[in-house]
Amino acid sequence: MNAANETAITLIGNVANDPEHRTTGTGATIASFRLACTSRYYDRAQSAWVDKETSFYTVSAFRGLGDHVLRSLHRGDRVVLAGRLQLRKWETGTSSGTAADVEADAIGHDLRWGTSTFEKSAKPAAQAPTSWAVPGEQAEPVPGPPTEASAVVSHVDSVDAVDAPF
Repeated sequence: MNAANETAITLIGNVANDPEHRTTGTGATIASFRLACTSRYYDRAQSAWVDKETSFYTVSAFRGLGDHVLRSLHRGDRVVLAGRLQLRKWETGTSSGTAADVEADAIGHDLRWGTSTFEKSAKPAAQAPTSWAVPGEQAEPVPGPPTEASAVVSHVDSVDAVDAPF
């Protein structure tokens, strides 16, 4: 995207289709989906909520965020999204219009409409700790970050909480 033509944006809406998986030439993940956003207002004269027109955005999420989108989002999910908006004009032989593309920086479920369970991703092996350093004791090798809370507790039982690696 052209940096001069981008605008920071926060959107709240519904995922209109299951995210699609693509990859770049270098193998990086891209998740792409459409986001439908409909504003509402309360009309006192009608004593009812009134929907305005729905706006659709094409959302792209790259690399790790794209991987998480593919695992976490589904058609119909209500989400909050922060990203960068780019408007681009398009034209075919018989019609023309403006497309709204968003490169996502962060996406999460809208908790006003339901609950969500967060699962932290494991760090890549290159960033994993090689041992738990306990002062005065021999370091014990650890194959990678623990994936269960019980695994963390078993390593921390003999460590003072201030010295814990997390």
